[in-house]
Amino acid sequence: MKKLLALAAALVTTAAFAQPSPVGLWKTIDDSTKKEKSLVRITESGGSLTGRVEKVLDPEAKTDAVCEKCSDDRKDKPVAGLTIIRNVKKNADDAQLWDGGDILDPNNGKVYKVRLKPTDGGQKLEVRGYIGAPMLGRTQVWQRVE
Repeated sequence: MKKLLALAAALVTTAAFAQPSPVGLWKTIDDSTKKEKSLVRITESGGSLTGRVEKVLDPEAKTDAVCEKCSDDRKDKPVAGLTIIRNVKKNADDAQLWDGGDILDPNNGKVYKVRLKPTDGGQKLEVRGYIGAPMLGRTQVWQRVE
């Protein structure tokens, strides 16, 4: 009986300290217009996160849009299916943050450093793209779909 109680206490303690993960499907919201732009699926492999555009939601966007302004291997690739988040890892000093990778803005082709922070119990994701230091950037808040 004591072993069962100890196991239950350990499971409750572990669950209480578990941090939400950015892994999942997210609805991107434009920080200036507040319009839904796309669905991005974030996956984890080998401790590194990757995010790929699953679907473009913006009714004003071309259905066959490509990343014309990209300057790397993503140039002229379709936006739907495009990997926009690469090499993001859990921050060693702050269990709530994921960083160290980059994010692509397909609208202008620019690549920024990125910091991801799940909030609201993992239902929202603060996505901060920046140049140099995080204070030199902008944040979008994405909403979890699944």
